[in-house]
Amino acid sequence: MLKLLIFDLDGTLADTSRDITDAINYALKPFGVKEYTVEETKAMVGSGISRLLASLVPPDAAARHSGEKVESGSNAEIALSRFLGYYAEHLLDNTTVYPHVETTLARLGRYTKAVVSNKREAYSREILQGLGLLEYFDVVLGSDSVQEKKPSPVPILELLKRFNADKDEALVTGDSNYDIEAAKAAGVKVVAVTYGFRSRESLKDADFIIDRFDGLLDIVSGIDGA
Repeated sequence: MLKLLIFDLDGTLADTSRDITDAINYALKPFGVKEYTVEETKAMVGSGISRLLASLVPPDAAARHSGEKVESGSNAEIALSRFLGYYAEHLLDNTTVYPHVETTLARLGRYTKAVVSNKREAYSREILQGLGLLEYFDVVLGSDSVQEKKPSPVPILELLKRFNADKDEALVTGDSNYDIEAAKAAGVKVVAVTYGFRSRESLKDADFIIDRFDGLLDIVSGIDGA
């Protein structure tokens, strides 16, 4: 029997891609690099914003002021500071809940539910609250909630311990290879959604693949009825 349902946030519960893209482009503006599209952002995000920005900022480029205040520090530190400052003010400008998410969560009321995101916990909570979803979850873990983030299994193992759940009593739902790798490493079954930030091909190692969030209901019912 299932006891614990674990969900990714970005690309699974909510489409946050436009706001993340805007924050990335704001962060990189002083360095004169290209602006990224939403589709490019979807393909890049997932492992944590610090690592992503460090890979996008030219290490030897001088930050141009362009009439804006540019903080001191390494280019990666400047970009991260700019991203966090901007994103904190624009978390919900364009972010929306994916179809069928809220109605499905409501029908899964008897299960303990958690969010595990590689976004910082405060941002994750604020987004969930703003979208009217926070009430459905018993706990929210962000990239700063535990010592390691996905694709490490550490956040999932922490939840299993916290809720006294065995590996076969939990199910992870996400949209990326990071979710699949984390679940597999923890020994937990994983559902991949195809409408998120990654291609169907990149989700082939998931135990289940669904095109709509409400497809999760049949999977949960099937596992509990097995």
